[in-house]
Amino acid sequence: MEIKILKNILGANDRIAAKNRELLDAHKIFAVNIMASPGAGKTSVVLQTIRALQDGVRIGVIEGDISSSIDAELVAKQDVPVVQINTGGECHLEAVQVQDALNNLPLAEIDLLLIENVGNLVCPAEFTLGEHLKVLIASVPEGDDKPFKYPLMFNTVDALVLNKIDLLPYVKFNVDGFTKTVKNINAKAEIFKVSCTTGEGITTWAKWLNSRMGKPLKKRITST
Repeated sequence: MEIKILKNILGANDRIAAKNRELLDAHKIFAVNIMASPGAGKTSVVLQTIRALQDGVRIGVIEGDISSSIDAELVAKQDVPVVQINTGGECHLEAVQVQDALNNLPLAEIDLLLIENVGNLVCPAEFTLGEHLKVLIASVPEGDDKPFKYPLMFNTVDALVLNKIDLLPYVKFNVDGFTKTVKNINAKAEIFKVSCTTGEGITTWAKWLNSRMGKPLKKRITST
């Protein structure tokens, strides 16, 4: 009985996600579902991505958290439209919540929608939101064993951003081993090594994301 209930929940979620995707496609919006554990740097990556692309791409953001609007307030300072979703305890965003958020965004003024999911390496992997791209943010301080512990998450994403590489001299982290493990789990995943503190790698990541959108930038990206 429990398995049947779970299938019903996921099925209903997928149907709403499909409607979200139709709405996004109708407005020619490219949506990215950004997932990570708490503290990996999701918001920092979102902010760096906005700064790198906003001169040529109109960006909107959906912020997902259990509570508070701290991250949404940081994003709003970048002068982009943002909607906060507070789940009240749920460890992931669901398609119906994103559907409500889309109704509160100026869709005609957005090219790229960044959806920052709730910090968790388990639940978000199972709930599609209607996005075009799934991205996982990992970070050096978390350790290089996460692909072994959370294989489903690593298997479902299109890209992985390894954040906080500026801490590599101070933290035991096998980058080559980590990369090899990720590729063994998910051969199609693109891997980007970045530091939101120094800006290293942000240009490469932002250019790749822009290429997936298929939208030419009005201004050349000049970040590190």
